[in-house]
Amino acid sequence: MERKSGVLMHVSSLWGDYSCGSFGRAAMEFVDFLSAGGFSYWQVLPFGLVDKCNSPYKSYSTFGGNPYFVDLESLFEERLITSEELNSARQNTPYSCEFERLSKKRVNLLLTASKRVNNELRDKINSFIDNNSHLKDFCRFMALKYANEDAEWVSWSIKDFDEDIEFGWRFIQFEFFTQWAKIKDYANKKGIGIIGDIPIYVSFDSSDVYFNKNLFMMDDNNRLTDVAGVPPDYFAEDGQLWGNPLYKWDEMEKDNFKWWQDRISFALNLFDGVRIDHFRAFESFWAVKGDAGTAKEGKWVKGPGMKLINTLKSVAGDKLIIAEDLGDITKEVIELVEESGFPGMRVFQFGFFGGDTPHKPHNYINNSVAYSGTHDNNTLLGYLWETPMDIKNDIMKYCACNPQEWNEKGCQAIIRTIMSSNAGLTIFPVQDLLGYGNDTRLNVPGRAHGNWLYRITKEQLGLINTEKYKELNRLYGR
Repeated sequence: MERKSGVLMHVSSLWGDYSCGSFGRAAMEFVDFLSAGGFSYWQVLPFGLVDKCNSPYKSYSTFGGNPYFVDLESLFEERLITSEELNSARQNTPYSCEFERLSKKRVNLLLTASKRVNNELRDKINSFIDNNSHLKDFCRFMALKYANEDAEWVSWSIKDFDEDIEFGWRFIQFEFFTQWAKIKDYANKKGIGIIGDIPIYVSFDSSDVYFNKNLFMMDDNNRLTDVAGVPPDYFAEDGQLWGNPLYKWDEMEKDNFKWWQDRISFALNLFDGVRIDHFRAFESFWAVKGDAGTAKEGKWVKGPGMKLINTLKSVAGDKLIIAEDLGDITKEVIELVEESGFPGMRVFQFGFFGGDTPHKPHNYINNSVAYSGTHDNNTLLGYLWETPMDIKNDIMKYCACNPQEWNEKGCQAIIRTIMSSNAGLTIFPVQDLLGYGNDTRLNVPGRAHGNWLYRITKEQLGLINTEKYKELNRLYGR
């Protein structure tokens, strides 16, 4: 891998005036920041509409875009929303996403805007959606959800939908992908690549499952026979019972995994590379009976392995695919990642649990992506605060930092150590560049509420010394 570095921050964490980060000016200004700091990548989380726990990893569609990211000021400039409507959408706080407010008002505002499009734009929108069958399914699915008062599809009684509502969702998706294309084009011209994120599983209540029931482990009554999760690990002693439907891999193989081919192709049109979450499930996945109480009750089942991976590689070409190979990793998973040729992940925070682990920087190989932490980890400062003193002393000595100064200089020492490693690509959450504590942590796995809220202000981003990072990137050949 060519030596590069990047920053992890989801679009929702961008600053702005409308309760959530969006594809507005702030996104372009963040690209300017990355360029000034000598970074080469911006890594984001999944782009789908979040669920009731605000997680981007459970969405109504793996293809559909999050309405909250549609930039309202652009719609105002296009005269699709009024100044009164724009002002009514202004946030109460700049420091966290206002998901409750967004869930009650934002889609309705966008649906109102959709009624004001002229015939020329309407034809353009319909042509865009009709040329993508998965987006067409998603818009129809959301219109059906509206007709059935937002119930899960399994309990729908109404099979007809309001065509105005369906067009409203077509409008939302058109604006989402049109606006994002401008951001990506701006980033690419600045030398910044975008890394997206593909959750390995989809939600039960999604257009993905509703229109493709034969591809998932369900019985004739549409009940899930088996669901996804992971066994007990560092994050959760009972394991994590995710509850997502599992794939019928034998069924998917009949058409050479076309649904997955579409998914990868779609994602790589949006991004310059993608991280496949929970990649280890391609080797073996944890299957839990649909009526089980905890994930402890599951078992390992063999996945599709290289048959699927070779198909994905034929679609991806030379674009970057990162294999998220964290968690309960076996020899077979390691061999699959190596055979795939995809770079795996290294996480500094996992490096000091004991022994000489692959997550210690001196063990990083070139074909890997090294993180100070991921969206599921504590921030670096929060991690250091909670680490026992003897281990903390070892970490500081490892990073050539005075253990007595871990609080003031520890995060920067770790970042420098990761940058100097052999890993081809290094990624840092923006909170770690700022040295922020666990009050800015994005997600705590296994916790249902209080996640995904973090937002940065423009003033806070300005506290990061871009010249310092530009020099570190130069010094370490990134």
